[in-house]
Amino acid sequence: MADKDARASAASSGSAGPAKPAKPPNPVWRMMGLPNFRLKLPSRNWLIFLGVTGTWTAAVLYDRREKKRIQRKWSRLVEHIALEPLYEHQMPRKLTVYLSAPPADGLVPARDHFHEYVKPILVAAALDWDAVEGRREGDVRAGLAERIRRTRKRREESTVEPLEADAQEILDGTRERAGIKEWDGTAGDIVIGRHAWKEYVRGLHEGWLGPLDTPVAAEETIEVPAVVEAPTLDANAPSTPPSDDASPTAVPDAPPPESEKPKEEENKPKKKKQPPPFNTPADYNNSVLSPSCPPELPPSTVVPLPHILGFLNFPIRMYRFLNRRQVADEVGRHTAAAVLGVYRPYDSAGGANFESSMTNDNDEGSPLQWEQQRLLVNEEAEWHKSARERKDDDDKERVWLDDMVLDPRIAERMRKFELDTEAEERAKTIPTQKDVEPWWKSVWPKTETKKGAWEDLD
Repeated sequence: MADKDARASAASSGSAGPAKPAKPPNPVWRMMGLPNFRLKLPSRNWLIFLGVTGTWTAAVLYDRREKKRIQRKWSRLVEHIALEPLYEHQMPRKLTVYLSAPPADGLVPARDHFHEYVKPILVAAALDWDAVEGRREGDVRAGLAERIRRTRKRREESTVEPLEADAQEILDGTRERAGIKEWDGTAGDIVIGRHAWKEYVRGLHEGWLGPLDTPVAAEETIEVPAVVEAPTLDANAPSTPPSDDASPTAVPDAPPPESEKPKEEENKPKKKKQPPPFNTPADYNNSVLSPSCPPELPPSTVVPLPHILGFLNFPIRMYRFLNRRQVADEVGRHTAAAVLGVYRPYDSAGGANFESSMTNDNDEGSPLQWEQQRLLVNEEAEWHKSARERKDDDDKERVWLDDMVLDPRIAERMRKFELDTEAEERAKTIPTQKDVEPWWKSVWPKTETKKGAWEDLD
């Protein structure tokens, strides 16, 4: 059996023929002093994988580089403000940033948007800022209205509720005693997103047109305890002896209305409730403007906040992820305008820059009569459907869903930050290349030419 197997193996090896000799390696590698190895193209699957990942990586790196270049341009446009001298007993200029959680989402996206696009330009100009954040609908409106009411109380408007001292009041008093003066120039506000802008406008109207004291709702009635008449004493009626509490048949007394709470619940901090609005848009015509309202309100600018949710909107989110440079350019322009402090009045229906195509024949009842109503109106279509549905809150005010209503007395006093022609021309001439030389300049041999070797390569 062993002989038959050996013959079969010999026959099979003889039929296959002699093995082909290995192809010698390319002598070029030996001439260059490199080891002898063979180059082989990757397979089809590897080519597809490398092509897709390489294209995606190149698109992301290009977008991030352009975004930094654009931010560097707007930062250099305002960096001269950081070099201006400041009196030692004077506070620097402070901007107020209003941001709120996007509809159907948390506060983190709005914060990240501020830190990524707005904050670098404020830091480049060495400006201070104060943030007013809202975690739910109405927080920005309530915060701004309360600030305005406190300002009116400081100016000694008649009110029943006294001005309660808070941390800011104590800090301002300490600075005043130390001789530190506040910034006496233009401050300004930066509002992030359409939803925060609607609350901002609503808060201005509530603060300057609403009452100072908390109004009592008409439907809320004060419950007065009923007076229980004492029973008449009858001399012929048998007297009942008082029951002994210690006896087993005695009925125990009712527990006190306020039972003792556990210590853990008492130590928990109470959540701050959102106060209801002091007025409604229907009350604007019958409201009296506060005598403390200045002829020009602090200028403001609206920063776009592109935010869209949903699995079906994944292609749109992918496109925006690869085009963040466009958002950086638009946000940088608005932020730089707020830092430079050049502003103008908002356009009205009779203004020269008013777009008549956006209105309804410029009627007084048109929902887009003022420029404030048309800012970032396209963002409302991208809100999640859960935030655009009215369920059981038909009787409540929904600032995000309701139309923006403006009173002419407030709308005419509002101002908008905008870059002037000189700043626009200066921004175009600002070099955005890095201060250090590129890596290829240290490798490429420098030659003496009239124009210069580096200019040719640039």
